[in-house]
Amino acid sequence: MLWRLPAPVRALLVSNSQFLPLHRPVRPNRTRCHSTASGKRADPLRILFCGSDAFSIRSLLALNKARQHSPTLIDAIHVAHRPAKPTGRGLKVLREVPIASTASSLCLPTSVFDTFTGYTPPFPYNLVVAVSFGLLVPPRILNAAKYGGLNVHPSLLPDLRGSAPIEHAILKRREYTGVSVQTLHPTKFDEGLVLKQTDAPGIRVADGETAVQLGERLGELGAQMLVDVLKEGRFIEPREAAGWYAGRTDYAPKITKQDAFVDFDTMELGRILAVNRALGDVWCRLPNGERLVVHEVADAGRRSGDGPTGLSAGLGGTLLFRAKCGGEGVITSSTYPGGRKGHGNGKVIKMLKAQAKI
Repeated sequence: MLWRLPAPVRALLVSNSQFLPLHRPVRPNRTRCHSTASGKRADPLRILFCGSDAFSIRSLLALNKARQHSPTLIDAIHVAHRPAKPTGRGLKVLREVPIASTASSLCLPTSVFDTFTGYTPPFPYNLVVAVSFGLLVPPRILNAAKYGGLNVHPSLLPDLRGSAPIEHAILKRREYTGVSVQTLHPTKFDEGLVLKQTDAPGIRVADGETAVQLGERLGELGAQMLVDVLKEGRFIEPREAAGWYAGRTDYAPKITKQDAFVDFDTMELGRILAVNRALGDVWCRLPNGERLVVHEVADAGRRSGDGPTGLSAGLGGTLLFRAKCGGEGVITSSTYPGGRKGHGNGKVIKMLKAQAKI
C-alpha cells in the first residue's frame, strides 16, 4: 500500500502520477452479517421454503418482499413443493399445487418432489421454512441448515396440533384462535419451540366466519409474524420460548370425507352450521339412500320440539331440515347425484313431495 512506503518514495510516486492507478482497485463484495433488533448477528439468510397452499403463499410473499427490501437479512429463497396431483373423474386432470404458480411469478427457483428421500437442496441454504407442506423435514435436511428450521402454524399451540387447525377451530367452535411461529422438530410435527405467538387472548373467530375467511386473516398475520421473527433474531441461538397458551387443548387431524357428513338425527343445528362453515361442501343421506352434496346452509330462525328430524319441503320451493335440537335450517344450494352442480334442491323437493303423497 502507498502509505506503507517510505516518505521519499511516496513523494516520488506522487510527483510521477503515471505510476498511480486512476482508480482504487475494486475489492470483491464480502458477505455482511445482519444485525437483528435483538442485537444478535446472523449471516444473510438463504431460505429453503417448503409450502403448498394459500396460507403458505402469504408467508412466501412476505419473505420475498423482505428479501427485496433487506438483502442483508434474506439473500436467497428457493421454493420446494410437491408435484401436481391427478384429480377429477378418472383422475385425468392434474391439479397443480397453488404455490407453484406463485413461485414462478416471483421468478424463484423451485424443487418438486413427493418425498425427501434422495433429495438434496441444490444450493447452500442456512434456514428451512416449512408452512403447510405436509411432509416432515428430516434431520438430514435440518442439520445442514445453520439456523435450523421454522414453521408457521395457525393455532395457539399446543392447542390444535395437526394438519387442519383452521377447520378444527371452527368445528370445535373455538372462541379464539391465533398463530404460532415455532422451530421445526426433527421427528415430530408441531412439537418445536414456540418463538412467537399471537398476543392473549388470541384472534376472535367471527360469527359465521368460514375456514377460508379465517385462513386469510391468519395467513396475513402469520406471514408478518414470520418476518418479525427473522428481523428480531428469535431464530438465532440461544432461542427463547414465547408460547403463553395454557388453556384446553385438542388435536386437529387431517379432514376426512366422514367429517363432512351431516346427520340430522344426531346433530344439533349449531354443529351442522359449523361443519358447513369449516368444510364448505358437506353431505347427507336422502330418504332413498342417495348422497346429497350440500353447498350452503343457513339458520331458518325457528326452533320447535315438534316434528321429525330430517329434510322437508317448505313454502315457496325452499328445502328445509330439522336438526336434533329442534332447530330448523335452510339448504340454499345442493347437488343431486349425477345432476348439475348447485341445482339439486328442485329434485329433492320433488322427491319429498312424491313421498308425502304415498
